[in-house]
Amino acid sequence: MSNIYLVPGLGADCRIYNNIDLSDHEVTCVDWIEPNRMDTLSTYAQKLIHQYHIKPNSVVIGNSLGGMIAIEIAKTIPVAKVIQISSIKTVDEAPWYFSLLRVIPFYKPIPGKLFTRLEFLIKPFFGHMNEADNWLFVDMLKKSSPGFLKWAMAATLKWDNKTIPKNVIQITGDKDLVFSYKRIKDAIIVKGGTHIMIFERAREVTKILKRILKK
Repeated sequence: MSNIYLVPGLGADCRIYNNIDLSDHEVTCVDWIEPNRMDTLSTYAQKLIHQYHIKPNSVVIGNSLGGMIAIEIAKTIPVAKVIQISSIKTVDEAPWYFSLLRVIPFYKPIPGKLFTRLEFLIKPFFGHMNEADNWLFVDMLKKSSPGFLKWAMAATLKWDNKTIPKNVIQITGDKDLVFSYKRIKDAIIVKGGTHIMIFERAREVTKILKRILKK
């Protein structure tokens, strides 16, 4: 049985996977480490490989930004599977506003600490959450490293990957307002799934993950 590594999304931590049940597998959740200012998603992924001793033939599951990091891990070492949840595998699947933010990086003058308090701007794009999940979402964002958030936003926008490693499986929702399923090829589509379906559709996502892991 392969080891499974879970990589969270931007503004989140390992608790993003609280509702995902993979208890019948050996699972390690990856906590973010502080990046160097010059790190790219590729060099950062290499640091995570060394920090967490990610071995070849592991399974890497990534949510949102974590899915992009998972791609970079798979480009560095041969993994058994990359499973992306609400994520993109190449720059060609990125939304139109990524190009706009590269040209007009309005986020740069914003202090990193302020990013941890912008949940009121982010939540409308993520979808409906119940009270407990909403509290967790806000708490994860508030406890995120301001330096990491600011670095990650810039590194994500600079990501220009066009390489698709072997054994990449994508799970995405048809109501995702961050990464539109219409730009993503060959994904497993969750009807009604939003960008935060890892919370709101956890049972369905868990079933899909278990089905993939059995193959």
